[in-house]
Amino acid sequence: MAKQTKKQEDKIEKVMHEFKEGTLKSGKDGVGGKVKNPKQALAIALSEAGVSKKESEK
Repeated sequence: MAKQTKKQEDKIEKVMHEFKEGTLKSGKDGVGGKVKNPKQALAIALSEAGVSKKESEK
């Protein structure tokens, strides 16, 4: 797994926490519906943190 900065780790942790609470929404500015799939939540977290999925899998 690629090393992530502390700021990226914090962002991922925040987004996944929102998912677990049920407040994470998809789409630009949360316009979409609630995210129900953990894989989608992870993709959103990595995207917001600026980490590609390929980097996180190394």
